[in-house]
Amino acid sequence: MEPIRVGLLGLGVVGGGTFNVLARNAEEIARRAGRHIVVTKVSARDLVKAKSRVGDAAQVVADPFEIVRDPSIDIVVELIGGDGLARELVLEAIAHGKHVVTANKALLAKHGNEIFALASEKGVMVMFEAAVAGGIPIIKAIREGLTANQIEWVAGIINGTTNFILSEMRARGLPFADVLAEAQKLGYAEADPTFDVEGVDAAHKLTLLSAIAFGVPVQFDKAYIEGISSLSQTDISYAEELGYRIKLLGVTKARPDGIELRVHPTLIPAKRLLANVEGAMNAVLVQGDAVGATLYYGKGAGEEPTASAVVADLVDVTRLHTADPEHRVPHLAFQPQSMSDKPILPIEAVTTSYYLRLTVDDVPGVLAEITRILADASISIGSMIQKPREGSTQADIIFLTHEAIERNVNAAIARIEALTTVQSKVTRLRLENLA
Repeated sequence: MEPIRVGLLGLGVVGGGTFNVLARNAEEIARRAGRHIVVTKVSARDLVKAKSRVGDAAQVVADPFEIVRDPSIDIVVELIGGDGLARELVLEAIAHGKHVVTANKALLAKHGNEIFALASEKGVMVMFEAAVAGGIPIIKAIREGLTANQIEWVAGIINGTTNFILSEMRARGLPFADVLAEAQKLGYAEADPTFDVEGVDAAHKLTLLSAIAFGVPVQFDKAYIEGISSLSQTDISYAEELGYRIKLLGVTKARPDGIELRVHPTLIPAKRLLANVEGAMNAVLVQGDAVGATLYYGKGAGEEPTASAVVADLVDVTRLHTADPEHRVPHLAFQPQSMSDKPILPIEAVTTSYYLRLTVDDVPGVLAEITRILADASISIGSMIQKPREGSTQADIIFLTHEAIERNVNAAIARIEALTTVQSKVTRLRLENLA
């Protein structure tokens, strides 16, 4: 049988890893796929470097459009990143009847609806396992392995850079800026770490997980995003004292009135498995009505872990290459005509528990005033600690609440901050028990 011919757009870290894995494991992959999968053409900016890497195994070209328009190419693998040129190339490849494999979460989070619609029209597949959590097969697990379930919620640590930073802040008691600088030296963080530390990268990934979990269109623009750059070592220490750890968590939940879609620093009970994911590792917890909770853990980035997911998609496409398009697994798990129009809920409508920290004058009656405000807003207190500040007439008060609606918490915080005895803004972090 003729091999499947692959055109590789980009020969960077993941592109190089994909080329290596395909070459090294060629026979094993062919045994699984039913035919050989061969990279025949590669596009790269540095032609000399690319040629030295691939040798005579593939043709190297400077123009990526030469690959997406080449009639001999069966599958285009897009690994250049971004959502400008990558979007043009992917749409052009689909228009020419080619299947696409991509690791580009930003592209799909922003333009996935357009891309999937055109792919359905042209009868080709767009596969994106490598776009979320690197080598962890979380897309396939939700889209296929858990297909019998109504997914209730998904919660994930899906950005290794921020998880490394938070792990180091907790373990070593260092401030955010110091650990970020170390992460940059070690290569865990980019020179401009904004997408990672402000939660944007995690929100791209969560948008895709939410779409396949609940059968809704990708709606990145409606995600609530809050990063870790303003997170204080003080709160990490207090959380630890209370039996919690803080992680940058992506959470998406199905509710009767809509879908929650949010990324933010989150307190998680220290006894939960997700709270014990350390360093640059990723983990995703999925709650289904039939199976209960399932946890997926592993390397969320890196050359060969991500390449593993890219090659797995290539094998799937090869197996289904000649299958009737109507009987393939839908891009977003649900049949296109059966997608839900449930809205993405604004953060004000979210229901969760909260950690609230504030500094107050250490005088009689302060606590009573604050608890009265919380009660008026239908916010129930689960636990509380009060810490006098050494050498001061002030104290820190920390509340952990039971579940409450965010808009009520916002209203209560505004009233609390208006008290003359309250000497700080209220630090508010969300809390998920993940039970």
